[in-house]
Amino acid sequence: MRWTDGPGGGHTTAAAAARRKAWGAAGRKARGAVRKKAGNAVRNAAGTASREAAWNAGRAATRTGIRRGAAVAAGAAAVAAGEAARRRMRRPADITGRTALVTGGSRGLGLLIARELGRCGARVLIVGRDEDALDAAVADLRGEGIDASGLACDLALESDTAALSARVYSEYGGVDILVNNAGVIRVGPAAAMSEDDFAQAAATMFWGPFRLTRALLPELRERGGHVVTVTSIGGRVSVPHLLPYSCAKFAEVAFSRGLDAETAGSGVHVTTVVPGLMRTGSHVGAEFAGAPGSEYAWFATAASLHLLSMDAERAARTIVRGALSGRRHLVLTPAARAAVIADGLSPGLVQAAMRVTARLLPHDESGTARTGGRARDRTGALLDTLTRLNDRAARRFNQIPGERGHGAVGEE
Repeated sequence: MRWTDGPGGGHTTAAAAARRKAWGAAGRKARGAVRKKAGNAVRNAAGTASREAAWNAGRAATRTGIRRGAAVAAGAAAVAAGEAARRRMRRPADITGRTALVTGGSRGLGLLIARELGRCGARVLIVGRDEDALDAAVADLRGEGIDASGLACDLALESDTAALSARVYSEYGGVDILVNNAGVIRVGPAAAMSEDDFAQAAATMFWGPFRLTRALLPELRERGGHVVTVTSIGGRVSVPHLLPYSCAKFAEVAFSRGLDAETAGSGVHVTTVVPGLMRTGSHVGAEFAGAPGSEYAWFATAASLHLLSMDAERAARTIVRGALSGRRHLVLTPAARAAVIADGLSPGLVQAAMRVTARLLPHDESGTARTGGRARDRTGALLDTLTRLNDRAARRFNQIPGERGHGAVGEE
């Protein structure tokens, strides 16, 4: 059909143009919609593929991580089990006829360690400052059939320590086991402590063990001997109102653990012992400054409670058995182990607990220092009840001169 410009022809031509225009727009819209749908389909397919790939990769990584984690955990468990089995299988060394030197051996834990070593067959040399206490301790040990001798020495004095090591070589031919146990305790706020208090603590509990160990170490290496250093939880966590003690014990821990590392493979075995509170009766001989009665009350009570303290005889057996079995590090009492773990995980939290503890302790700085035996005179019957176990230990373990019979160590 041909369109003309006759009547109606222009209208027909315009209508056709409009239709063509509409069809073109519709076509473009349709093509756009198709392209959009196709694009969305492609993107969706790609996204699905990516998610599936990511999911599969994640699952693979998770499986790999689990396998690796399980392998690490299994390896750690195997090492721990092997170490535990090795400890169980390894018998304590036979020390029959060997010579053991125990500092601070005239009373308390030192006396009990000397007794355990003597029961294992060793000849025991005990060191202390008080000759009367030494004589009583030697009599107790000999009463059990132990070959024991007492050597008077103040380890805080360099000259005394040098004379002691020379005497050990000249009279006894050296030693096979050295137990560094001597210590002094002064309780009170830091403001009530003098510089001499810190110096005395360091001289007795760091410089004394340091000098004696260095003097005896060459012979100990040749004999394949043991060095056992009894430190304290106060050497891992600084305890309020025991600052001179903690400072010295921190140094002693560092020396013992460092010596263990540096003597590896040399033949000498070094054991670091970190006890918590023990019922040794040491509260009687400790010194209390600031408010002596109040300081004595909290210290003696804490050292007597079952939940916080350990029986001293069991502690001595654990120390000797562990050292002779090759243990390098011993932490005694659950409370001490918990403190070491907590300090490793969150030292800030432990410090916060120590600050709270310090606020709860007595704050008087003006009182005259007294020993525990004198400080307890100002306490009442309730405290006597709370400290009964530790008071009994003081009588049994030679902490109170003249208040125990020969052979009474370890007896009720």
